[in-house]
Amino acid sequence: MEIDNLNSLKAKNIKAKNVDEVFKDVISRPISTASIALTAMQDAMKPQKQTVLIQDENQLFENSLRTLLEELVVQAVTEEVPVMHLGRLTGPEDDGRGLVTRLLDIVLYLCERGHVEGGMVFQLLEDLTEVSTIKDCKEVFGYIEGKQETLGKPELFGRGKLVMLRTCNQLLRRLSKANDVVFCGRILMFLAHFFPLSERSAVNIKGIFNTSNETKYEKDPPADAGVLLDFNFYKIFWSLQEHFCNPAYLVQYPARWQAFSTSLATVLQTFEAQPLGDEDESSSHLDEEDDATFNIKYLTSSNLLSLELKDPGFRRHILVQCLIVFDYLKTPGKTEKEGPRESLREEVKTHEEHVRKLLEITPPKGKEFIAAIEHILERERNWVWWKRDGCPPFERVVHERKTVQDSKRRTRWRLGNKELSQLWKWAESNPNALTDISRVKVPSVLEYWKPLAEDMDPAAGIEPEYHHKKNRVYCWKGLRFAARQDLEGFSRVAEQGIEGVVPLELLPAEVRAKLHGKNLERAKQKGAKKEEEGVASVVSADDSQLNGRGAMVDTAQDMEDAQTIIPDSIPPPDAVNLSTNERPDEEETGKASETASKSKMKEEFSRSDIPASSLSNDTKSESRGTVRKRAHPDL
Repeated sequence: MEIDNLNSLKAKNIKAKNVDEVFKDVISRPISTASIALTAMQDAMKPQKQTVLIQDENQLFENSLRTLLEELVVQAVTEEVPVMHLGRLTGPEDDGRGLVTRLLDIVLYLCERGHVEGGMVFQLLEDLTEVSTIKDCKEVFGYIEGKQETLGKPELFGRGKLVMLRTCNQLLRRLSKANDVVFCGRILMFLAHFFPLSERSAVNIKGIFNTSNETKYEKDPPADAGVLLDFNFYKIFWSLQEHFCNPAYLVQYPARWQAFSTSLATVLQTFEAQPLGDEDESSSHLDEEDDATFNIKYLTSSNLLSLELKDPGFRRHILVQCLIVFDYLKTPGKTEKEGPRESLREEVKTHEEHVRKLLEITPPKGKEFIAAIEHILERERNWVWWKRDGCPPFERVVHERKTVQDSKRRTRWRLGNKELSQLWKWAESNPNALTDISRVKVPSVLEYWKPLAEDMDPAAGIEPEYHHKKNRVYCWKGLRFAARQDLEGFSRVAEQGIEGVVPLELLPAEVRAKLHGKNLERAKQKGAKKEEEGVASVVSADDSQLNGRGAMVDTAQDMEDAQTIIPDSIPPPDAVNLSTNERPDEEETGKASETASKSKMKEEFSRSDIPASSLSNDTKSESRGTVRKRAHPDL
């Protein structure tokens, strides 16, 4: 066993030396990474699989590269050159890359293509930042920023995100927050872009407060008797920072809340008793035109408090801290025990209204400032609820829709349908198209319904989906024409549909019999009845004429009988103005009365709308009564 272990160690050492030699030679030549990376890996490792390293080979290859990287850093320190500039060529062959940069490019290429384990390049970057100075780390981090898109790919990000996070945090611990502010900002911006928005590693899930942020202030009054300051107010004012540092204690311990509420009420009353005027606003550094300097912490000397209270920025700093604490206290906890009590909520509401009032009256632009703070707190509240819900991911998987070739997609038109959209386009190119005389033409009903009649013919063999009755615009126009020109056909649409509106003369015999068979039989029966009624009316008219003549004869005979009965002293009315010699005989009187009655009847018939068939018995009786009245007025 020992002999086997020694043999394996010798083999590994040989491979490690081989990797060191091969890669030293490769990175010393300005060759493109894509053309040399895989060949160099195969020459150095001679893997069992031609293009992919197995687990043991990956570990050996990573250790060899880390050793080579350490040697390059030592060489850079010895030569007193920046690490990223070691071995950089000069003259026209300069490609801006040194030995370390070429080595990292080769490893990144192999990781991206899956030839080696994906987290290898992250491990090399961590080692490089640990052994480099702050000045060299800035250039190393510049390389990381340049390769951010490649490092953020899914096949690499899952393998090295924790290593990259550890690397950035180690850099932040080494940097000074006062002297390296820009570099710290670069690191934070990189982390914000490199990690997804829903990454839990960047979220304070447990809600732990930074209790190490302690505000130190004077506990004993100063010996200088000339200080015009209420030292008790000084202690009360700066003691608020102890409660701001860990507001969870205000809910857990009622005594701490009582002390905080009392101290806050004293501070707010002092702010309200000493309002800021215009002179304080002009002396402040909060104007947009000035380059205001915002400090992370204010000085806590008792000699400065009287001046700080006159600074609007200082007051706003304290009041905004109060709003942040109130917003935390109003947020309900996961359980009833973690949430604030009902009495505490009422007190928080009262203090919050007081703080908002003071912020509104604090110059400059108090109302605009409180509106901006409320907007920020609302966004922060949304983040709190997101964390309490378990940080659900914001990214949604986009499901690609399968495009079906056979499915007909409904076209969306700009003006509702195809015709109106085309009409709009035509009007732009030809504004006189709508006023052209040749367009102002209304077709006849027969001409318009001819295409639909052809579709209805079985001999045409037109499929139902291609019929004109499927075209809504065509049917709608046809109904408008029928309503204006063929009202009878228009009335058939309710019973027979759009096909019933087509005129009968356009339809084939089979279709006409099928659609209008019953209607045609009814029309024939109505025509036969009308003919019979016409014949009967003619016969009754002849009878009425004959009856009228007979009535005239009877009337003349009655007149003769009346003359024999009526005394001679009372002459008949017709003979009042006539002499004995001028009196017509009976036949002439009868003919004259008959002619007069006929003419009168004709005038009455011409004026009235009574049909001739109804004038049979009524006409006879009327004619007799008229003649009798003329002959015998007393009757």
